[in-house]
Amino acid sequence: MKKFINNKGLVIVLFMSLAMVFVSCQDDDASFGDITAPMDVSISAEIVGLDATNPNGDGTGLVNFTVNSNGAITYRFNFGDGSDVKVAPSGSITHRFSLTGTNTYSVTVIASGRGGISSTASINIDVFSSFEDQEAKDFLTGGAGLSKTWYWAADKPGNIGLGPNAVQSGGEHTFSQWFTSDAWHGDKLCMYDAEFVFTQSADGGVTFEQLTDIAYTPGDFAASIGVDGDTCHGLTVAPSLDGIKNVGFSPSSSTATEDGDYRGTTMNFSDGGFMSWYVNVSTLEIIEITENTLFVRMTDSSNPDLAWYCKYQTDNPND
Repeated sequence: MKKFINNKGLVIVLFMSLAMVFVSCQDDDASFGDITAPMDVSISAEIVGLDATNPNGDGTGLVNFTVNSNGAITYRFNFGDGSDVKVAPSGSITHRFSLTGTNTYSVTVIASGRGGISSTASINIDVFSSFEDQEAKDFLTGGAGLSKTWYWAADKPGNIGLGPNAVQSGGEHTFSQWFTSDAWHGDKLCMYDAEFVFTQSADGGVTFEQLTDIAYTPGDFAASIGVDGDTCHGLTVAPSLDGIKNVGFSPSSSTATEDGDYRGTTMNFSDGGFMSWYVNVSTLEIIEITENTLFVRMTDSSNPDLAWYCKYQTDNPND
């Protein structure tokens, strides 16, 4: 009988514990609030330089977007020009459209609320961009309707460099002050088989494809994503290696471009595209370009104080 009473007491305790857990869960759910989709999502667009004589903007291609809604906690923007989707929790963002001439873009915003429930809104805008660097496009591709293959300048010193991104009084932010690689640099041999193809359509659009699944991750950036550094990885680490990317061209606006007297053109790869040097950046400032050489600069996404320098060429150094 004593044993039976103890078991009964245990049952009562378990029942009360479960009841407390149930009430606790109910309280947690109540504090989370109703899970509903954001409502009344509205988008406004301010085209920079728009006036009576410039109905589609001043040619910079810049547009300021503002989104308002009830219940959204963040916003994702698809600008309809092949560029990467951008996240703006405040609902305000500026984007540069770089396709030359006046073009219509369908901009879509996904407003996300509690629990990931979302609502979508779109707007069509006509934007004028006067920026053009046809010479750079022709150097990269060989011309309209043509393709050109590029390689690392592995047999040249300085195929990789590292310097400060913050402005320095002596101009050190314009060159690889901290590190300049040797030709066939020992810890970078795994990346020198990479191949890159730029193609220009008949109407002037440019695409890019990396033919080899090689992503070299320098130490600091590799640590930020939790993989081995100063070595090569593939699709499991950098899935954006795969696929054909669109390439847009825009005027460079960095201090390094101005102080270093760079070309003044920036390449913008869609869908996370990059040229083997993986620091999660798809925007490359062109320092110099010829028919056979390409020298670019980019900042490290894990540490904006770092600027990387990469050199490519059309001669295959492995031949």
